[in-house]
Amino acid sequence: MSKSKLTREEALNFHLEPTPGKWEVQATVPMTTQRDLSLAYSPGVAVPCEEIAQNPELAYDYTNKGNLVAVISNGTAVLGLGNLGALGGKPVMEGKSVLFKRFADVNSIDIELDTEDPDEFCKAVKLMGPTFGGINLEDIKAPECFIIEQRLKEEMDIPVFHDDQHGTAVICAAGLLNALHISGKKIEDVKIVLNGAGAAGIACIELLKSMGARHDNCIVCDTKGVIYQGRTEGMNQWKSAHAITTELRTLEEAMKGADVFLGVSVKGAVTQAMVEAMAPNPVIFAMANPDPEITPEEAHEVRPDAIVATGRSDYPNQVNNVLGFPYLFRGALDIHARAINDEMKIACAHALAQLAREDVPDEVAVAYGKTLKFGRDYIIPTPFDPRLIYRIPPAVAKAGMDTGAARRPIIDMDAYELNLKTRLDPTASILQGLSARARAAQARMIFAEGDDPRVLRAAVSYQRSGYGKSLVVGRVDDVKAKLEAAGLGDAVNEIEVVNAANTEHLDSYKELLYSRLQRKGIDKSDVHRMAARDRHIFSSLMLAHGHGDALVTGATRKSAHVMSRINRVFDADADTGAAGVTAVMHKGRIVLISDTLVHEWPNEEDLANIAERAAGVARHLGLEPRVAFVSFSTFGYPVSERAEKMHLAPSVLDRRGVDFEYEGEMTVDVALNSRAQEAYPFQRLTGPANILVVPARHSASISVKLMQEMAGATVIGPILAGVGQSIQLCSTGATANDILNMAILAACKVG
Repeated sequence: MSKSKLTREEALNFHLEPTPGKWEVQATVPMTTQRDLSLAYSPGVAVPCEEIAQNPELAYDYTNKGNLVAVISNGTAVLGLGNLGALGGKPVMEGKSVLFKRFADVNSIDIELDTEDPDEFCKAVKLMGPTFGGINLEDIKAPECFIIEQRLKEEMDIPVFHDDQHGTAVICAAGLLNALHISGKKIEDVKIVLNGAGAAGIACIELLKSMGARHDNCIVCDTKGVIYQGRTEGMNQWKSAHAITTELRTLEEAMKGADVFLGVSVKGAVTQAMVEAMAPNPVIFAMANPDPEITPEEAHEVRPDAIVATGRSDYPNQVNNVLGFPYLFRGALDIHARAINDEMKIACAHALAQLAREDVPDEVAVAYGKTLKFGRDYIIPTPFDPRLIYRIPPAVAKAGMDTGAARRPIIDMDAYELNLKTRLDPTASILQGLSARARAAQARMIFAEGDDPRVLRAAVSYQRSGYGKSLVVGRVDDVKAKLEAAGLGDAVNEIEVVNAANTEHLDSYKELLYSRLQRKGIDKSDVHRMAARDRHIFSSLMLAHGHGDALVTGATRKSAHVMSRINRVFDADADTGAAGVTAVMHKGRIVLISDTLVHEWPNEEDLANIAERAAGVARHLGLEPRVAFVSFSTFGYPVSERAEKMHLAPSVLDRRGVDFEYEGEMTVDVALNSRAQEAYPFQRLTGPANILVVPARHSASISVKLMQEMAGATVIGPILAGVGQSIQLCSTGATANDILNMAILAACKVG
């Protein structure tokens, strides 16, 4: 799998567009009428104010406190970049805030405090306490981070959690539980060597000791070697707590016979000789970022029996904090916790370890492009496992309840788990799954419109993101000039620019085209003009000859024009059963609408074809298809010949014996709303439809564009299905990111 490459321009554009930064604030109540305003502000707001003043607990009921976490930093230890200051660290803290929302539906706000004085910092955070349900401290250098966290935990009555310490420690502990399980060792017996006595290192060793590791079996090293009883150089009270009586003085000496190595230090700190000297079945957690203390390849070269984890996503067993902090806070917030204590952290580690031992759901295997099975290369769950949200928080909440940290215990745990299952936006994991599948596919992607800067930016992103090779149809000098204008001049040597003048295959392209069109009034000179001058036809011919694996086009011309060109080379029309399926994503729901591309006015047989094509797309996206044939009437009322074909289409599918749910005809509200469906107990859908088959292309287009403009829905497509080759069309208003998304769909052969 090729590595992803990010450029400065991409990173800056990502933070600049569509609006500066990474999050915004939205109201959760209506704010349209005078009555709404009177309830939201004055005089209505006085009522909850008085209630909370009498009983502070009610803040969790009448305000957003119970689902609001502050990410607070002074920017003194930013992401391995050092002391960038409060403002320099803000993009990281915004990023942390959106991770809270993405993975656990926790609302989060970033706060950067412009002070390096622990007293000032603690005072500021403590004064803000009433606002939040929890505090996530981030990127504060050691040893101040220890002082700050300890003081705030003592002085505040909400969870205070320094993620750089405890987030790493929890995931590390989860992985270690499983690594020891596989190697048949017990935590109380193993010899553990830790290299790196900063915030994360100290937290790791403290958590492991509270889980059963013996003090005398744990050797902690820093830049000056082993921390031993009596050492004076470079010491502080946190290091001293882990000093042991030993003759060992260097990391090299400490590694002899060690069962476990934990590294939170620097690239290259561990040599192959050190690994060779470890005990049988050694466990190596080389967690330095971005480069580990020793790479898995280097470790396995000398010790094939080693179990290796790193902090990187491009190796197996990633120790990733996003597996911990969102779910720890989700569980803590849901019991209105006073703190996140050791028992809650240990419960989180055990729940993560247990999850990795269970069968991995199909959608995770599909997303990662490989089957994951508990073992040496899979000891920690993946961040995109959909079970995390409903498995980890209940374990954390239960531990909080058992240890008296809960203000409001959860009575019905089953109902709580069900509630958690519905919290997350399924579209995010669908898109992530497609990205992972595209990386595994490594498709050679043909971008037909190399004269458009958006297409060029998408092509560069496609290749640099590690999805595969970008083949751009255009003139080399024109492509070069446009890439330079976009600040991507160096990319011209990475992508491949193809055109009729520089290909050796033009004659065979023309032969194929002539064989298809010779009985349709097209002569050889027409064929030459088409193949040599029309980029849509040229790109289609490249694809037909296997000189690329998939094709993206349509950003510069209307889809009807592009379809007419593609049809010169492929059978991509209504008669051959092609269809366009558009995915509309809004507020955590995904609905496919079709046909949005091919059929002008389909009959019932066509509608059944469209339903089958859409069901295929749904399954490619990881959805179980539920098709509704929609109209302005529901099950025969009001009577209209316009709705008749929608009434007949399900009986066509009855005859065909398809293997997905379908029903119709019905109005859109009945299709999408399970409450409305209850009025028709005979209908066959087991829940809201996720595929709407509409009567005609114009109604499909109106529906999609209305959702896009009025509701701000994310629209992907139309996805061209049923052509036998992977071709995707963008809209003329597509951004570079939209074009990249269509390329990812094409790489995954969706449709």
